[in-house]
Amino acid sequence: MVAQAATSEQVVSLAGRFRPHVLMVQGEIAEEPPGKFLEQIRRVSPHSKLVITTPVLKGDMASRYMEAGAAGVIARSAALSKFLRCIREAMKYKTGMVRATGAKMVKAAEAPQKPSRRPADTLTPREKAVIACLMQGFPNREIARCLSMAEQTVKNHLRAVFDKVGVSDRLELVLYAIHQKLDIPLIEAGQEQASGAVSSG
Repeated sequence: MVAQAATSEQVVSLAGRFRPHVLMVQGEIAEEPPGKFLEQIRRVSPHSKLVITTPVLKGDMASRYMEAGAAGVIARSAALSKFLRCIREAMKYKTGMVRATGAKMVKAAEAPQKPSRRPADTLTPREKAVIACLMQGFPNREIARCLSMAEQTVKNHLRAVFDKVGVSDRLELVLYAIHQKLDIPLIEAGQEQASGAVSSG
């Protein structure tokens, strides 16, 4: 993950700066009509694939976004595995694949989800601090420096977190943290720890 934004203007600005492979944007941020927002993204970062996340999928909502050019649409209540699948499908997306690829992702996203216990509730404050650093893109050495711990300790924390939340790598952990809206501290380079929370916006 290279950046987070809270408004449509910030999304467009950061997309032009970082040219990300995939943009995950809340439907509330993708202003109506969706085609206008998507056109702004294409103008500054033509190769970025846009995935829209929504509280729920209703009626033709997904179709409208897909027809406007989104590479995927998914409900925020969907399981992490479906988020990962949606992102992987979005990476393969090409103009003209709206009907085939879009239908698959919408069908998967709309599947009812069974309530489950949040593994995130078992995370310790130290583990959350490591996740916060990870979400800022810090390598293990920088995480160790910011949190005043050995690099091996960082690796141990990451392995423990992977096991607790059921992910297999750093990317999946970042996506999990965003999807679950984890209340974790905001860590910045050059600081040991700062107050605040990472937002999924």
